[in-house]
Amino acid sequence: MNTTQEKLLKLAEIRDLGKLSYWEIARLIGVKNAQTVKHHLEQLDKKGLIKLNKKEGIVELIKRGLSKGAGIISIPILGSADCGPAMKLAEDEYVQGHIRVSSTLVSYREGMFAIQTDGYSMNNARIGKLKKSVEPGDYVIVDGTKKIPENGDYVLSIIDGLANIKKFYLDEDNQQIVLASESTKNYPPIHIGMDEIDTYVVSGQVIDVIKKPKI
Repeated sequence: MNTTQEKLLKLAEIRDLGKLSYWEIARLIGVKNAQTVKHHLEQLDKKGLIKLNKKEGIVELIKRGLSKGAGIISIPILGSADCGPAMKLAEDEYVQGHIRVSSTLVSYREGMFAIQTDGYSMNNARIGKLKKSVEPGDYVIVDGTKKIPENGDYVLSIIDGLANIKKFYLDEDNQQIVLASESTKNYPPIHIGMDEIDTYVVSGQVIDVIKKPKI
């Protein structure tokens, strides 16, 4: 991260930046140009590390995924994944945006990210404490630190660079990984032989679902 941005984040921990002018912030962090401060605050806002609204005097610090004092989690959106018969949507390796969720709905974890879903092959899944299904337009919340799944875990899988969401089973007797759908429709499972394991990556365990509003 840029040194100026690091200084701005440290200052935001002890001062209310929304009540300071760009010139005052520049003086406090030791830079000469107020436009430099404005530029780097905007970059931090794009990265989801602060919420910037200088017109209303608001610079809200979002640290370690939590919006300070607001009970809001800011979760990075890393792309899309398919829940259909074909793995047509590639996982993107950059942050496309952030989804802001109350911490009463999702508990923050290090390595957490969100993926928007497409398809119906998991519309009968039971994910998280509330046993939620996955439908087109929903966001699944993924724990990216859990890359070694157990049987029955819901996982975000990458096969040949393409992403999908399925239920994981290791079939040791037949030397294969089975990725099963849970749907009201008939979707065949995906079978991956042990000799094809190099093409298969688990990006994390699906731990919750943020449902698309029905409006």
